[in-house]
Amino acid sequence: MQPLSPVDALRRIAFLLERAREPTYRVRAFRTAAATIEALPQEELERRAAHGTLTDLKGIGKVTATAITEALAGEVPVYLRRLEATEGRPVAEGGAEIRAALRGDLHTHSNWSDGGSPIEEMALAARELGHEYFALTDHSPRLTVANGLSPQRLRDQLDLVAELNEKLDGIRILTGIEVDILEDGSLDQEPELLERLDVVVASVHSKLRMPKREMTQRMVRAIANPHTDVLGHCTGRLVTGGRGRRPESEFDPDVVFAACAKFDVAVEINSRPERLDPPKRLLRLAVEAGCSFAIDTDAHAPGQLDWQPYGCERAAACGVPVEKIVNTRSADELLAWSNG
Repeated sequence: MQPLSPVDALRRIAFLLERAREPTYRVRAFRTAAATIEALPQEELERRAAHGTLTDLKGIGKVTATAITEALAGEVPVYLRRLEATEGRPVAEGGAEIRAALRGDLHTHSNWSDGGSPIEEMALAARELGHEYFALTDHSPRLTVANGLSPQRLRDQLDLVAELNEKLDGIRILTGIEVDILEDGSLDQEPELLERLDVVVASVHSKLRMPKREMTQRMVRAIANPHTDVLGHCTGRLVTGGRGRRPESEFDPDVVFAACAKFDVAVEINSRPERLDPPKRLLRLAVEAGCSFAIDTDAHAPGQLDWQPYGCERAAACGVPVEKIVNTRSADELLAWSNG
C-alpha cells in the first residue's frame, strides 16, 4: 500500500470504519481530526508531530495523533494497515477461515460450577464440532454465586478428567480453571493446583468499577503471574442478554496489552453474544501491541460451544493474524506454550 498524506490516511480510516459498521462517534473522531489538520500549515503540523503536541489541538486524540505522525514519516499508519487487512473480502469469509484453523476451545464450564451439563456431555459436543481438545475451566472458590470449586473439589475434578481422557476417543479434555483475579491482583486458587493445570484463564468478576489506575495495576499483576495463560473477557462488559447491560471496566489498554505481550499471556476474544469482549477498538490495540489471542466460547452448555464463529468474525474484522491465535495449535504445541 502506498503512503498517504495524514489527511487522506485519516479519511481512509474513517471510511473503513464506516464500512465495518463501527459506532458513529468513532468515525467522527477521524473525520474531525482530518478537518483539524487540513486547516494547519504543513510546517506547524510537522513541528507539533516532532514535539508531541498534536493532542493539544482540539479534536486530536492519542490514536489520531499516532496515525498522523506515522503518515508524516512516510509510513502507512498501523491502524490503517489493520483495517486494510480486511479490505475487499467479506468479514464472514475471513471468520470462516479462522474458524477452520481452530483446534479447540480454552474457556468452558460444566455443572461442576455454573454450567448446565456434565463434563462428558461437553466433551462429546466438542468432539462433534471437530475440536481436538477443549479446556474445562470451571470457576474458582470465591465466586460462590457460580459454585466455584474449592481446592478439594478441583482435585476431585482432575481425577474425573483423567478417567474421561482414558475413556473417550477423538477428544482431549485439558484441565483448567477460570480463576478470579482478586482485588490485589492475586489469583483465587492454590498455586500448587494452578501449577498442575493445563490452561489457566484469569478473569475479573468483582469490583468491576474500580478506578482506572487500580484496575490496571490489578490486571497487570495477574498477567505477570507465571500461572496465567489467558486474560479472560478483559472489560467485563455485557452488551445484551438476560443479565442486562454492563459498562466496560476502565483500565489502561496500552499498559495491559503490553504486559500480555511481554509475559506471553493470550488476550481472550470472548465469543458469548452478550459479551463480545474485547470491543473492536481494544482488539485492534491488542493486535498492534503484538499480543497472542485465544478465541473462546465461555460455553456453559453444549450448544454454546458452537459460538466460536462470533469471535472468529470479530478477529477477522480486526486483522488478528491466524498464527497469533493459540488455539489454532495442536494440543501438544498448546501445552508447550502454556507450560513454558
